[in-house]
Amino acid sequence: MRKVIGIGETVLDIIFRDDQPVSAIPGGSTFNAIISLGRCGVATEFISETGNDRVGRYIIQFLRDNGCNADAVNVYPDSKSPLSLAFLNDQNDAEYIFYKDHPKDRLDFAYPQVNADDLVLFGSYYALNPVIRPQVKGFLEYAHQRGAILYYDVNFRASHQTEVMKLTPNLLENFEMADIVRGSSEDFQILFKKSDADAVYRSQISFYTKKFIYTQGADPVELRADGGLSKRYPVASGETVSTIGAGDNFNAGFLFGLVKNGITRADIQRGLTESQWDAAIASGLQFSAEACKSLDNYVSPAFGKKVSGGEYFEIKNKK
Repeated sequence: MRKVIGIGETVLDIIFRDDQPVSAIPGGSTFNAIISLGRCGVATEFISETGNDRVGRYIIQFLRDNGCNADAVNVYPDSKSPLSLAFLNDQNDAEYIFYKDHPKDRLDFAYPQVNADDLVLFGSYYALNPVIRPQVKGFLEYAHQRGAILYYDVNFRASHQTEVMKLTPNLLENFEMADIVRGSSEDFQILFKKSDADAVYRSQISFYTKKFIYTQGADPVELRADGGLSKRYPVASGETVSTIGAGDNFNAGFLFGLVKNGITRADIQRGLTESQWDAAIASGLQFSAEACKSLDNYVSPAFGKKVSGGEYFEIKNKK
């Protein structure tokens, strides 16, 4: 069975509305996607670290309760688990404050088994952090050698804007290793002062990979891919409770679409057909919309049960 392996941070998200806490749930960008995939019946593993405390134990148990292998989550014996405070505005978008007590970050894990056509999801500051970069890069190179599909979500926060120059070499290495790159308009505005999909693709992405997904909140998703494929996908309007997990669950849905439609790394290297892109992106948009319906950062168990039968997001008129 193919699996999705995520590598990223874990946090406890404390969500505020009108300056009052309304929810506290495990989170982290890659973590959120992995939980959604686990709920949809996809085999998942997660590589991360947490503190040796009640929050850390809760996060590890939460992974296991949602069908995810948590054996590669490293527990720091003398640290507290990180927290994220998310303040929702009137549009249910979040402003974040992060608290982290890992004075000596040192990612230490045994590589999980990686097989050909498994999928690896990585991104955010975690994929750039110079302190753990050797371990993260080593695993990504290993996964690539084993024939996995590498999906990179840039997800660069404004809180790290002052570090852009220092982190750029790691960013470019990630572009080069990735089979598919997904980033938001906010990411590229912070990183490159560019907010146009074509400008970003031509100047920053296409040299490294021809497979680029550009998201921009409620505005259409932009695709740039092999053979000059350029396409826009409207984002369905609907009432949202929280947009915290929107991008993370787009990633989950996209990867779900690749798995359910049997898309391999060889297919990606040859260049996906338009119908294959359509199916995977439709899946991403569906997952994203579902995650926005609650204060949770992931799709609901009921949604996971509904789609795990495989009747959704299938390729139409497959070539």
